[in-house]
Formats: sequence, C-alpha cells, structure tokens
Amino acid sequence: MSDTQTLIENRPPSVAGLFLERVAATPDTEAYRHPVPAASGEGPDDWKSLTWAQAAERVFAIAAGLIELGVQPEQRVALASATRIEWILADLGIMCAGAATTTVYPQTNADESTFILADSGSKILIAEDATQLAKALEQRAELPELTHVVVIDPTGVDTAETGDWVLSLADLEERGAAYLEKNPDVIKERIAGITKDQLATIIYTSGTTGRPKGVRLPHDNWSYLAKAIAATGLLGPEDVQYLWLPLAHVFGKVLTSGHIEIGHVTAVDGRPDKIIEHLPIVQPTYMAAVPRIFEKVYNGVAAKARAGGAAKYKIFQWAAEVAREYAKVTQDNFRRTGTATAPFGLAAKHKVADALVYAKIREAFGGKLRACVSGSAALSPEIGYFFAGAGIHILEGYGLTESSAASFVNPGEAYRTGTVGKPLPGTEVRIADDGEILLRGPGIMEGYHGLPEKTAEVLEPDGWFHTGDIGELSPDGYLRITDRKKDLIKTSGGKYIAPTEVEGQFKAVCPYVSNILVHGADRNFCTALIALDEPSILDWAKENGLEGKSYAEVVAAPATVALIEGYVKQLNEGLQRWQTIKKFRLLPRDLDVEHGEITPSLKLKRPVVEREYKHLIDEMYAGSREA
Repeated sequence: MSDTQTLIENRPPSVAGLFLERVAATPDTEAYRHPVPAASGEGPDDWKSLTWAQAAERVFAIAAGLIELGVQPEQRVALASATRIEWILADLGIMCAGAATTTVYPQTNADESTFILADSGSKILIAEDATQLAKALEQRAELPELTHVVVIDPTGVDTAETGDWVLSLADLEERGAAYLEKNPDVIKERIAGITKDQLATIIYTSGTTGRPKGVRLPHDNWSYLAKAIAATGLLGPEDVQYLWLPLAHVFGKVLTSGHIEIGHVTAVDGRPDKIIEHLPIVQPTYMAAVPRIFEKVYNGVAAKARAGGAAKYKIFQWAAEVAREYAKVTQDNFRRTGTATAPFGLAAKHKVADALVYAKIREAFGGKLRACVSGSAALSPEIGYFFAGAGIHILEGYGLTESSAASFVNPGEAYRTGTVGKPLPGTEVRIADDGEILLRGPGIMEGYHGLPEKTAEVLEPDGWFHTGDIGELSPDGYLRITDRKKDLIKTSGGKYIAPTEVEGQFKAVCPYVSNILVHGADRNFCTALIALDEPSILDWAKENGLEGKSYAEVVAAPATVALIEGYVKQLNEGLQRWQTIKKFRLLPRDLDVEHGEITPSLKLKRPVVEREYKHLIDEMYAGSREA
C-alpha cells in the first residue's frame, strides 16, 4: 500500500477529530487572519491573527454553548452568514458538538430560508446580523422546531422584541465557557462519539426550477477530502490562502477541511469588493476562485489598456497572444518531456511582454501567488492560457455539491489548461456510453435529504453517482468537461452544440461581456442574450460620446450594439457554421443573484434567464421559417 493510500485509508472519522489533532500538533502556529475595521472607522482594515489554540478556545466555547442549549448529535444548526472568521469557528463548533451544519446563503430570501430551515429540521440558527435575523422573525410561526437564533453581529437587534429566543454569539461563547468549567470533558466525549457515517452537513443546491434539494454529507466526506487534498501535494504548511468564496457553497466549505489537515495560514474575508484591495496586503501564495473573477480581472486589464490609447492597447493584445502561445507550447513540452521549455524566439518575446504587462498583473495578485484553483463552472481556455502565460497558474478542478466539491484537480506543474485534471486519490471515474461522467468514492453524498426517489435517480446501488455532466478522459487520465448533459443544445437541423463552449470563447474575445447565454434548442440557428460588464462598458461610453448615460441607455445605443456585433463576428470566425450566433440582444441590466438568474457561486440559471427574456428570444426568431 502506498503512503498516499495509507494516509487516506487511516483517516479519522471526522474533521472535528482532525481539528483536535491539528491543535495538539501546532497550538501556537498562526491559523487564521481576518480583517477588523480600523479603530478610527476610516482607512484600511486592520488584520488580526488567531493561533490554532486561540481558535480552539472559541470553537470549544461555541460547541459547549450549543450543547448547553440542548443540541444533540446529528441535530441541525443552520448558518446564514457571509464568509467571515465567525462562520468557520461556528461550523467547527457545530461539528465538535457532534451536530450537523445546514448552510444558508445570506442572499437567500425569507421564503426560501424558511423552507431550508424547516426542511432540514434545524434547531438553532446562527445568523450573521439583524438582516438575517429579520428573515427568521418574519417566518417564526412556520419554524416551530427552531428554539434559538444566535446573532454574530447583534448591532441593531432589539432584544426587547426577541426575548430569550435570540442571543449574541458572544453570549453563546460565554455560556459555553461556563458550561465547560463544569463539564471539562464534554467536547472530547462528543468528538469521540462521532462515527464516520454520522451527518455533518446539509447543503442545499440552488435549484433552477422548484425547491432546492438538501445534499446530505456525512463526516467521512470531509475527513476524506482533507486527507486527499493534502495528498495532492499542491499545498504545504508554509502556504497562505486567501479565502473569500461563499462558505455556504461546497467549494468554499471543502477548503476549510484541507486547511485543518495541512495547517497553513488562511486569511478570511468574504467581501468580493475588497479582493483587489486586500490581495497586496495578504500576499497569498494560493487562492481558489470561480471563473467570473478571472474574467473580470482579464476584462479589467484589457479595458485599462484600451483606455490608455491605441498604442497601449496594441501592446496588451500582442502580450495576450504571446502569453497564450507561450502557455500552450510550455504545457505541451512539459507533457512530452517533463520540462516546460519554449523556443528561444518565443522565450525572448515572453520576457519583453513580462516586463511590460505580466509583472503588473502578478503584483495586483499580491506578488507571491503560486497557483489559483478554479472551479464551480467552466473557465474559458483562452482566458486560462492568458493567465498561465502571465505567470498566474490556474489549476482547474471539478466536483459537485453531491461529491463534496473536490473530485478532480490539475496536478501542479503538470496542469493542462482546458481540463479539470485528474481524480483525487481515492476517487474513481468512468464515462458512460452517452458520455456522462460517473463518480464513485468516499466524497460522494449519502443522498438527498428526505428525497429517496431523487437520490435513486442519480446514485446507483453500487455507489456510482451520475453527475449530469458530459466529458472525456485522456489516455493518461485528464478529464475534460464538454457540457452539462441537460444543457446540450440540439438544433432543428440535428446538430449538437455545447453552449458553454461557445459562451467561453466569446468571453475570451469580448472584454466587455459579463454574462452570455447561447440559445438554439430545436431552432434552425443560434442566438445569444448578452449582458455587459457595467464598469467596463461605462468607461468605453465616456470615450465614445455617451458620457452621463445610464447603463440601460448605453446598451441600447446603436454604437454599443455595433461594438458588440464586431466581437460576435470575431467569435463566429472560429466556430462551425451551425454553432455561429446569427442574432443577439443586449440585456438592459446585468444578470444577478437577487433576481435568481445566477447562483451565489455565479453559475448561469438558464431556464430562469430564458423565461425572463423570452420576449427577446421570440423577437430574434420572429420571421424565420420556424416562427
């Protein structure tokens, strides 16, 4: 048996057990950094640190506080909060109490929050602030099982109105500390009692239609992923991770398990608008993100170069092409020879482009970034190659909520842009006859909460999970995702089209796009709904006689339509005839989470968008032979 197999197979039954081991091994080592608003209320945030021992003190107090409130093993405690240090401490506290975390996105409306709390049977809700508390208060009559709400930031909470149903996190920790004094062994006893099949987490998937489904993930899933992530060798104890992803999402949550096993530093702040400000301060060596972040950075760099005048933009375009060529050549050479070399002429051009363009991009990321992991949706290969050539190595990975997020990841230096890499140690994969990716292993869910029929639809008795994604494996085990099984478009002419592939290519061509949806199922040609990135297009508008106009006015202007039409033509030049976009419409606003058009992890909800903008789709097909 290999060292990797031994590491994974001899795993403890829970991350709570791993946490105890980590605290015992490196109590005085820095575990977390988190921002605290400056004392003056102005200027940049201060960053505070917690050692593993300091984190454990708070985690055990939260766990004991929950036990004192009557929480039993496997009972659900819901967490409705943005990503912040308290989210991680509370989640660990819930696990150390032997209970199970129900994750709730802070953007979730009161109706859906109530459904999740009721469907999961959550006994306690840990809410970020008065806004999250208000949702529970509004629907309190619908939540008879909810005995208490714990508020992380109690600013603005009226305790006269809420009574003892509501307490602050500080109060809970105080009660927990007092309970621990009388019952000093209670946490160790609860952790020792956790079995590997015991429920640890319920994460509700963002349904595109109907109610979301609760994915039941036992403790063993997280313990396995912690060991498997460590076994990849991508991270070491000296790394600094910048964690901003939503922790209510499985991609963010799995990173907390790997962090505990490896013991590196994690800087936590879930405010996306603070990323650019904080990267130079945190100087991470590692960061996970979703493709939309890399698209925004790419579009921002391109727009800035364009604003600098024709000469500057021409240099950027040249440097972008050099980056892509350099990445393709070096990756290909590494695959063939094990060395990432480039011919002398290309290497010389790359060195010049690095001084002019790439070095500034790396500085914007903090200057020490070794690698990023991208997941949750497909990254356009052209954008991936650009960053690879610029020295920002994006290792694409793949997984689903139902597989605890991390099933595949690209292996370090041997990464291949356009693929999601190889399976994590201990995970099996096979491709079904229809091209669907099937997975089996310790990361696969127990099933959907209270939905045995839905579970049976995707989980075979022998453990194979149907992902709903279409893909292909290379002879040496790299997986390429080609599309969602249900998203493949079949035109009325019988041609199959992968919309995400076309959409990804457009994002690499057009620096102003935010979201694009390609439509064409059962039609005789393809069309597109395009939403533009507001800051980028408004900057362009200032230079093109549209200064002072609103976003809606700018996207409706003939000059803007003509601009985007040029990019659509450029896209079509690289497509098969049946894939080309014959018509498009610019949307009057960008797609967003609040309108339910994209998920909190920034995935497009196709049915929602197509329903919302049906009039524009119908308009594009009006007068065609099929209308």
